[in-house]
Amino acid sequence: MNYMLLIYRRESPDDPMMTAEQALHACDGLTERLHAAGKHISSGVLQPTCTSTSLRLRDGKRLVTDGPFAETREQLAGYVMVYATDLDDALSIASEHPVAKFGTVEIRPVLALNDFGPAPTG
Repeated sequence: MNYMLLIYRRESPDDPMMTAEQALHACDGLTERLHAAGKHISSGVLQPTCTSTSLRLRDGKRLVTDGPFAETREQLAGYVMVYATDLDDALSIASEHPVAKFGTVEIRPVLALNDFGPAPTG
């Protein structure tokens, strides 16, 4: 089964924008180890929340605001999509992520759209 590891950490006002290379280095080789084990599907680092835009549709009107959807103590900073045999395997993978030591790694099973069966015709 595929699991999404959502990476949360506290942002500081002076957080720099990361390059892909810096993000790989910051993960302390986890991506490479997962790839070698055939468990890495995809991963990415989100730029700081000051770069985000939120969208809501209400009563047919589009409401666009600068900034994140919600104010929280920790911000969503990135994700890792992995293949794990079960939740225990996913927890083991998540425990290797460096952010788990000072932030939070949320683990969610992913229901792929093709798991719903064929698209209706007509």
